[in-house]
Amino acid sequence: MAGREDARGQRTSGAGGQAEWARELLEHLRPAGRDPNRVVAWLAGTAHATVSLQDGTGRLLAGTRVPLDEALVADVTSGRIASAALEDRGRHLRLVRVERSRPAGAAVLAVVRRAPFDRDVFEIVTHAAQVVELLLAGHESTAAGLRLRRATSDLRLAILQLLMVEDTVSARRVAAGLWPGLLDTDTACVYVVESSPGERDRLAEECVSATGERALVVRCPAVDGHVIVLAPRDSAGQELRALVGRRPGVFLGGSARQGLARTAAAYGQAVSALAVARFHPDKAALYSERTRPERLMDPVGLHDWTAGVLSPLDTLSHHTRAELLATTRLGLEFTAVNTAKVLGVSRNTVRARMDRVESLLRTDFADLTVRAAVHLALNCQVGLAEPPPGAGARAGAVRLTDLLSGTALRTWAADLLGRLDADGRDLRRTLRTWIAAGGNAERAAQKLGMHAQTVREHVRRAEPVLERELLAAGSDLYEVVLAHLATGALDEPRLHGTKPGHPDSPVHE
Repeated sequence: MAGREDARGQRTSGAGGQAEWARELLEHLRPAGRDPNRVVAWLAGTAHATVSLQDGTGRLLAGTRVPLDEALVADVTSGRIASAALEDRGRHLRLVRVERSRPAGAAVLAVVRRAPFDRDVFEIVTHAAQVVELLLAGHESTAAGLRLRRATSDLRLAILQLLMVEDTVSARRVAAGLWPGLLDTDTACVYVVESSPGERDRLAEECVSATGERALVVRCPAVDGHVIVLAPRDSAGQELRALVGRRPGVFLGGSARQGLARTAAAYGQAVSALAVARFHPDKAALYSERTRPERLMDPVGLHDWTAGVLSPLDTLSHHTRAELLATTRLGLEFTAVNTAKVLGVSRNTVRARMDRVESLLRTDFADLTVRAAVHLALNCQVGLAEPPPGAGARAGAVRLTDLLSGTALRTWAADLLGRLDADGRDLRRTLRTWIAAGGNAERAAQKLGMHAQTVREHVRRAEPVLERELLAAGSDLYEVVLAHLATGALDEPRLHGTKPGHPDSPVHE
């Protein structure tokens, strides 16, 4: 009867023993078991040895650290010798070179035993080293792939951020290296695809596949569940709609076609359309599918009013003006933190830029009517590629009340706000008071004599009725504010330090 040690010895000898350890070693190449640490642990148990895997600098990669002669390790890792075997103070040592990618450099597999190495153990060590080499190559290839994907993702985001601040020349230059021809266009649509944060990475890859890599697909840096797609081709919208249609819990918002320099405005449009998509049965909506108040205004008057509102910025350099306008446009749509993430700057930078615009316009962005008016001007400024015929004659003389007095716009405003009348809780009064209070539920509650939470619930209840997001400041809220201004429910905002209705009168007499 063989003892335990004898039985272990038999495991590594003969054709049957070789077949067994070879089968066990091959198991480590299966997808579920590809781990160099497990191979090193298996080798230690099979060869009854202490096993160490380290690189040329002595850094332990797997196994148990053992004292090794540095010169000998250097000879092996440098390729001067492929392997070494020696006996040192009762220890039997075997060193085998393990190839790795060139930047990482070769590693050395060291096996230390009390018993001498016989032919079978030598063979086990040699084959184990080959398996470790394969696994390291696979891991390094996977890591390199991850680094490449991360770098590509960062590059896509950098291109988007350049477009957000209207630097189309730099954006095209950066994109040309990896995606030739992608931005060889004057216009594009921006889409925002929404999913759960956990599904976002997979959704981004599906967006790349759906658009045939002929679109700029970016994981939104501000909202974890959003994927931003800038698509020059018209067919991208249908491709993304088909993707959303077969994915539960996924929604799509798309912008109108805009010039590349108007990417920030297109992004805001897409986010606004996304809010509508959540209420649509097909889970998708385009910005152009909804009547916008600026479309109902006199285009010549709107152009001249916009020129007057933004005229204090005309003395700035083109780059500074574009930077301030792009930041303000996004800052009026989103929080300073999210705007900073989208643009790749600090939130203090966002606040400083918006403070500068606020100072130049001599107004107060804490007032929702002011924010809505400036947002309207910014949208008009980016939406008109060419001034309409007859524009420019009345710059600075057109008032916002003139723009809001048209029959079509008043009808639109009355129809929109009239949807709230069917609710017995007087949502219309609550919403009007909440807007007048700057979107502050506590101040509105004090004026209404109700709890702040009730104010929030009323505002939230109004969202599906109006098909617009209100609690998150942005295009939807500003449209509702303009509707209140058009019906006379709110006073005209103060711009350029003027009293309502008097563009040339100072606020302080």
